[in-house]
Amino acid sequence: MKLTHQELHSLMKNKLMQAGLTEEHASIVADVLVHADLRGIHSHGAVRVEYYSERISKGGTNTHPNFTFEKTGPCSAIFHGDNGSGHVAAKLAMDEAIAMAKENGIAVVGISKVGHSGALSYFVEMAANAGLVGISMCQSDPMAVPFNGAEVYYGTNPIAFAAPGEGTDKIIFDMATTVQAWGKVLDARSRNVAIPDTWAVDANGKPTTDAHAVHGLLPIAGPKGYGLMMMVDVLAGVLLGLPFGKSVSSMYHDLKEGRNLGQLHIVIDPAKFAGAEVVRQGISRMMKELNEIKPAEGVDMVFYPGQNTEIAEREALANGVEIVDEIYNYLISDAIYVNSYDNKDPFAS
Repeated sequence: MKLTHQELHSLMKNKLMQAGLTEEHASIVADVLVHADLRGIHSHGAVRVEYYSERISKGGTNTHPNFTFEKTGPCSAIFHGDNGSGHVAAKLAMDEAIAMAKENGIAVVGISKVGHSGALSYFVEMAANAGLVGISMCQSDPMAVPFNGAEVYYGTNPIAFAAPGEGTDKIIFDMATTVQAWGKVLDARSRNVAIPDTWAVDANGKPTTDAHAVHGLLPIAGPKGYGLMMMVDVLAGVLLGLPFGKSVSSMYHDLKEGRNLGQLHIVIDPAKFAGAEVVRQGISRMMKELNEIKPAEGVDMVFYPGQNTEIAEREALANGVEIVDEIYNYLISDAIYVNSYDNKDPFAS
């Protein structure tokens, strides 16, 4: 099923409003979800709406949060999210971070006590669109097996980066610190396709290609990914006085309760370093030079990081967004949710 991005936005916004979000908040959440689906990151798009709707309906997402922005220094602040929608809190916090970085050269803004915020690329792209460099990272459920470990401890703990080039050029990079994000496994389940045996392990700690058998995700590059997971949990959790490691709340445990997750935005103004134009020229030159690298045998072209999702976005804007029929049928149905997630094993099928 293909939909225009406007049609998809409208369907998701309406469903989230039916669940209880205000029109303003539902529109922002739908913006972030459409961004993900356009870029081919379907694990963070429409597939998430039913989960969000169930949590909203049951009270685990505060539909009228008391958002407050606490400046703790000229370049530092905490955005208190009051367990509102993570997408909304992260967007508003990035707005504040952009303003602070433009004034003082750099901003470090922690986001405290929120729910899941979706694809981080959305928020760092905001910074790049403002001519700034953006970095964002956040906590997630304990679903990853530490290097040499036999049980989960950290989450997929993603990191995103964006920088502006000349004109409309920008480079955007968004990654989980596991080989793949949990949402990619969910996407594979929804499509009934196998996953590579390098993504995850089963209940016995053995590599699996069955998306329905996953009981632990693997860190990227072994100990290196493990170290990055730790870094994210320190900066987005410990630094804000929030739960960390295996104490981070599960996405699916008790949807009546807020998740108390943490996130961190870092925004840098290039004008305070080499200069805005020098940096923009450097970014565009880097993008061009990477594309001109001799490709490996069997490969047409070397992409700069994130270029594949940029291409996917252009194609989806022109030709429509591919949505699984089951998800489309849910979005057009009268059902707000069908009790699919509450108190479920996070790895359950």
